[in-house]
Amino acid sequence: MSAQPPIKRVTIRELGERSRQGGRFTCLTAYDASIARVLDEGGVDVILVGDSLGNVIQGHETTLPVTLDDMVYHTACVARGSRRALIMADMPFMADADAHMGLLSAARLMREGGAHIIKIEGGKLLAETIALLSKRGIPVCAHIGLKPQSVHKIGGYRVQGRDRASMDEILDDAWAVIEAGADMLLLECVTSELAKEIVSAVKVPVIGIGAGPACQGHVLVIYDILGITPEPHPRFCQNFLSEGGSIQGAVSAYVNAVMSGRYPSLEQAYGASE
Repeated sequence: MSAQPPIKRVTIRELGERSRQGGRFTCLTAYDASIARVLDEGGVDVILVGDSLGNVIQGHETTLPVTLDDMVYHTACVARGSRRALIMADMPFMADADAHMGLLSAARLMREGGAHIIKIEGGKLLAETIALLSKRGIPVCAHIGLKPQSVHKIGGYRVQGRDRASMDEILDDAWAVIEAGADMLLLECVTSELAKEIVSAVKVPVIGIGAGPACQGHVLVIYDILGITPEPHPRFCQNFLSEGGSIQGAVSAYVNAVMSGRYPSLEQAYGASE
């Protein structure tokens, strides 16, 4: 019997090339080794160890109580269960209060947690931190649009980019973080018009959640695709368990829907005129 070829890890460069060629890629959250293994087997390209664990694992109302120790622990669990997907870890609230602290926190997420890329919430105000991480060889995904760690400042989970002024502000954030060295963008809960504008303008892969179909990558919380998130649900949530019939089937159904362009639909997006 011939030996099985080694499993190749998805890379940032691979996702960039796929995006430039008009391709798509998939992302789901995971917080433990078992779910990470299921996502790997289902062909998910990026596993996000999100600070959303504060909501869905710890039961908090926001992500703010999640600590760096929490993130390192759950990232390490996911890393032990995954052999294929690119592992992205969230920088928790105030673990990047200044650039040097952000560097030390990112180093822990990579060294102890096994992350391959760090997701940081924030735009132009975090350009210095992103630049420092980039110079030290740490890949960064900049999270702009709706930023859950700023939920109290913005007055709740509200769609961003509904008027030209706010669209331009988010565009400025996108350019600032890319110029600082961000390798990816994540757009959360922005209008489909703004997402399309950003995707057309930038040269890095863009992951969307509640950002319409124009983004190359799409992410959901694993519990959302399994239909076990308490209501009310955002319009971009979709229960894939009912289609797939099992956890493995739900993951496969989600991957197929994203890669075929069926998810997200325009009905699951937000418009500026709403």
